Amino acid sequence: MLQASCSVIMPDFSKDVIVYYYCLCKRKLQNHRQRFCPYMSISRLRSLIPFLASKRLAVMLPIGFASGLPLALTSGTLQAWLTVDGVDIRTIGLFSLVGIPYTLKFFWSPVMDRFCPPWLGRRRGWILLTQGILVLGIFAMAFTAPAGAPFLMACLALMVAFSSASQDIVIDAYRTDLLEEKERGFGVGLSVTGYRIAMLVSGALALILSDRIGWQNTYILMAGIMALGILGTVTGPEPRLSLSPPGSMAEAISGPFKEFFSRPAAISILALIVLYKLGDAFAGTLTTAFLIRGVGFSPTDVGTINKGFGLVATIGGALLGGGLMAKIGLFGALMFFGILQAVSNLSFMVLAWIGKSYIAMIAAVGFENLSGGMGTAAFVAFLMALCNHRFTATQYALLSALASLGRIFVGPPSGFLVNWVGWPQFFFITTLVALPGLILLWWMKQHVEGLEKGL
Repeated sequence: MLQASCSVIMPDFSKDVIVYYYCLCKRKLQNHRQRFCPYMSISRLRSLIPFLASKRLAVMLPIGFASGLPLALTSGTLQAWLTVDGVDIRTIGLFSLVGIPYTLKFFWSPVMDRFCPPWLGRRRGWILLTQGILVLGIFAMAFTAPAGAPFLMACLALMVAFSSASQDIVIDAYRTDLLEEKERGFGVGLSVTGYRIAMLVSGALALILSDRIGWQNTYILMAGIMALGILGTVTGPEPRLSLSPPGSMAEAISGPFKEFFSRPAAISILALIVLYKLGDAFAGTLTTAFLIRGVGFSPTDVGTINKGFGLVATIGGALLGGGLMAKIGLFGALMFFGILQAVSNLSFMVLAWIGKSYIAMIAAVGFENLSGGMGTAAFVAFLMALCNHRFTATQYALLSALASLGRIFVGPPSGFLVNWVGWPQFFFITTLVALPGLILLWWMKQHVEGLEKGL
């Protein structure tokens, strides 16, 4: 058609000349498309196939699921069982103490750096051991009556929580040792996805099942699902880099500290770990209270949108952030996602100004959880990059515990701040709280980029 139209306008031109100009224009158009869409070429898409088919990445989803499944079974879901079974409210309150191992897990993490089980290697051997204990513990809980034997149930729940916290220690170390630098972001995204899905299974799904098949059968089923997680452990690959463990318990305890504080920017790194997600954590302490009391949404609205849609957005953010991180690098991801986290707090400030609006609520919840998932993927990858592979279990446990300090300490003053300044100003202040972490990150740009190069 192009040749016909050109022959009408310019009858003296030969067909060869017309075809030449047609092909030239077509080639320029293709070059133009490749210039602005470089990631859409077939060759680039093909290059992603080995990356996505990596065994190292494939195991991240099942071990993330195994890590997330036991948590609700010793907290929210167990609390519901105790309540339905008629256990005294004071006793139910005391059951919250079984979660202490998750907070103190760094105390016994050196044991998992020092000793190597005689099966499946230094990391997977410990994972298999803890998962076996978890299956037995959850199964035993199924055959224990909370009202008739609350002390026995508490002991079993504590055993499950201790084993779960221990599993988390080794899974974090295994993920850090296994993934290569370019795989960390997406690997974390897959791990977070598995973890969140597991929490949904052992939380919401378990509560629904308890109404239909009873609590005993529900916990038996959860033990069976936990047993499936062993398949991921057995089939998972070994890390390529194999370093000798610490030579003694004294070295396993002191070595992680000596190695870390021998680095020139050690104190600045610790400050960045505390500050990076502080603004995000500050806003998150009262998000549910704000949506219900501050704006006037019903608990059903909050459960559906903030918890349901928010979960999907968090998973999407973790996967998207992990994928983008492979392109823009660790520093670029931390900075870009950190800015998004800070700005997302302002969406709740806008919601406070607008008032009850479902569209504004969906936008705020979606933006906040999406950016939070992206920030989590980059932040966990940052913690992984900081670990020395001889002491991964201990260093990661300590660094992640340090990161949680911010969430603990910003909670108590948040309610007083809302009463003093109001909801819009509160969320604006949470955005300001995020700025010191971003400024410190920019100041440490050269060091963070050095972590990507293994310096």
